[in-house]
Amino acid sequence: MPFDPTSQSNLGEAKTNHIHLALAVDFAAKTLTGTATLEVEAIADDVAKVVLDTSYIDVRSASANSQKLNFSLGERHPKYGSALAIDLPAPLTKGQQIKIAIEYATTQDCTACQWLDPSQTVGKKHPYLFTQCQAIHARSLLPCQDSPSIKLTYSADITAPLRALMSAVPKGEEKHGNGTTTFKFEQQQRIPSYLIALAVGNLEGRDIGPRSTVWTEPEAMEAAAWEFVDTENFIRAGEELLTPYEWGRYDLLVLPASFPYGGMENPCLTFVTPSLLAGDRSLVDVVAHEIAHSWMGNLVTTENWEHFWLNEGFTVFVERKIVGRMKGRDHSEFSAILGYKALHESVDHYGKEHPFTVLCPKLTGEDPDDAFSRVPYEKGFNFLYYLEKHLGGPEVFEPYLRAHVRKFAGRSINTNDWKEFLYAYMNDTFGQEKVDLLNKVNWDEWLAQTGMPPVDNNFDDTLAKACSHLCNRWEAAREKDSSDLQQLFSSEDVAGFSSTQSVVFLELMAERKPLSHEHLDIMDQLYQWTTVRNAEIRLKWHLLCLKANYEKIYPEVTAFASSMGRMKMARPLLRSLYKAENGAELARETFLQHKSFYHPIAATMIAKDLGLAK
Repeated sequence: MPFDPTSQSNLGEAKTNHIHLALAVDFAAKTLTGTATLEVEAIADDVAKVVLDTSYIDVRSASANSQKLNFSLGERHPKYGSALAIDLPAPLTKGQQIKIAIEYATTQDCTACQWLDPSQTVGKKHPYLFTQCQAIHARSLLPCQDSPSIKLTYSADITAPLRALMSAVPKGEEKHGNGTTTFKFEQQQRIPSYLIALAVGNLEGRDIGPRSTVWTEPEAMEAAAWEFVDTENFIRAGEELLTPYEWGRYDLLVLPASFPYGGMENPCLTFVTPSLLAGDRSLVDVVAHEIAHSWMGNLVTTENWEHFWLNEGFTVFVERKIVGRMKGRDHSEFSAILGYKALHESVDHYGKEHPFTVLCPKLTGEDPDDAFSRVPYEKGFNFLYYLEKHLGGPEVFEPYLRAHVRKFAGRSINTNDWKEFLYAYMNDTFGQEKVDLLNKVNWDEWLAQTGMPPVDNNFDDTLAKACSHLCNRWEAAREKDSSDLQQLFSSEDVAGFSSTQSVVFLELMAERKPLSHEHLDIMDQLYQWTTVRNAEIRLKWHLLCLKANYEKIYPEVTAFASSMGRMKMARPLLRSLYKAENGAELARETFLQHKSFYHPIAATMIAKDLGLAK
């Protein structure tokens, strides 16, 4: 029986096989209105009602075969929304199916939807809508069994005044006399509800590969098409490592800056942040990550959010395999070093004994968004990296990865399912020798204990040495004055650095005692990091300056944090400004002044960071 502590659906009695959405987009009212028709199957006997997850949805009616059905909305749970209980015309026996049509509308409080005014877009002329359903926000887009344990197909007819795109394959469009168009979609692969996605705006597309189109506002098209031209190479590398790509299309949608994540692996249409448009293709490893999700997360899915690492740890592991094949092992190992630092920051943020630093945390009564951090990504990656080395290297582990995908494709699994198959595969393929190695793994330490991983993996630090060397030079020059610094350092110090090396150098500097303001002045004169286009470098430079209470950077920080809604950037910037000297009130003022810019998920988390909400 599926278990999901974050869903109020009756998952043990019924499952949804298909959903059809017929929705109209109203930008003036900022609502979606229409019908969700669910094809539901009983998985037990004597099922008299179907219980669905909803959050702030205005449910207007429910029916089956045109017969009105009684329904009730339960008292709102502060984190999980309101359970929608629908009485069936007659109890269902196991295997029986029923179609339930639910008329509803979204409201201003629905957290899945972000409605942008024209001023918040790149083009400044048209409104924009996009959705973000992970982790448990699909219930505020449509009534559903909002649990990754339920995998379903879906279709949709979206009527809108601007182009609509979805995490599905387009199946035509029908223009109407009133200036609207109905866009038709179909997703024939089974997916969890959190992967249902919709975007509506002034969008145009350009082909960048045989199965890929990049979509964005026209004003950003040239930059986007240039940045993501290597997408097909990433897909092929994934296919060579794992199994054939099963989703047909792999399109990219570059969203406005308020999108709260680096990317979202919506099938057929990955959503990405415009912060990736660095102008030098230095940040497109995020695309490798989202493509890796096509197998890890989308095909093989976590059963619930307590096992989120099965999505993200596996995806980071595959992402770095893809990067290693395309750029060389030293680049993938360097990425692992960077990831380990990010994991350390997450553990330090929570505290090393906090339950959210466990690889498989307990989430009963918890909001999965509160547990979102680098832990499932990087602690999960480190576990798989350790297992690969422990079991004999890539020649042993890569065939296992393919077998893992073939075994669990189309299914939702938990950590026990994963572990049982790992044992079975190693036993059947290699025999008792590998089973004996698995028996030596400290499973409890890796899966159930807090803090950093129990094993320190040794990564190739070839690319990190130059960063450490430059950091040590600045450390040794702490007592030097500005004229000496001008002689000791030059712009050539970082001219040969990749963007990742610049990020690592700044992180290493941030681990040391804060530099003097004079030193930061000279560093910026030489390296020009205040004006750099690369968002990752800007972030680390700003954080280094904030640690030193370098008030000259505060206007740059507030401008960056209020124009980049990606939580990876906005949250640490505003958190660090809040802690900096004379920064607390400025951080709060900046957030409150621009609160409508942030996606509701991001706004909620930032408010907590700044002590404005619990």
